[in-house]
Amino acid sequence: MNAHQSVSIVMIEDDEGHARLIEKNIRRAGIMNDIRHFTDGTSALDFIFNDSSGPHLNGPALILLDLNLPDMSGTDILARIKGTDGPVRRTPVVVLTTTDDAREIQRCYDLGANVYITKPVNYENFAQAIRQLGLFLSVIQVPDLGE
Repeated sequence: MNAHQSVSIVMIEDDEGHARLIEKNIRRAGIMNDIRHFTDGTSALDFIFNDSSGPHLNGPALILLDLNLPDMSGTDILARIKGTDGPVRRTPVVVLTTTDDAREIQRCYDLGANVYITKPVNYENFAQAIRQLGLFLSVIQVPDLGE
């Protein structure tokens, strides 16, 4: 990730078990970036757009987004992030979800998702997928959000 500024990871995931597994395996892959965890879309969007340490005001981030949230759908959050006029729309979004419906996958890419990953049901496969995601996160370049 950008060497000059640490990229924060915003994880929007309502399942605490999944969230712990994701964080643990991202750490196992050697990613020590700050991870901010939100269990609903409302607080996540508030952080992304309004918090002084959020991506809108504070620069580069990467968003890990679950589609099935208690208060709104992940696709609504995705549409909000990618449909904004500001620099936040350049924030990479990795959709991490149990849904492997082809229409849903297409919809997410149409809305601007950068990566779509289906969570394997099996624990070990899930852990392995997240470790691979961690390795991916260690090499991708994230755009600087300064206009």
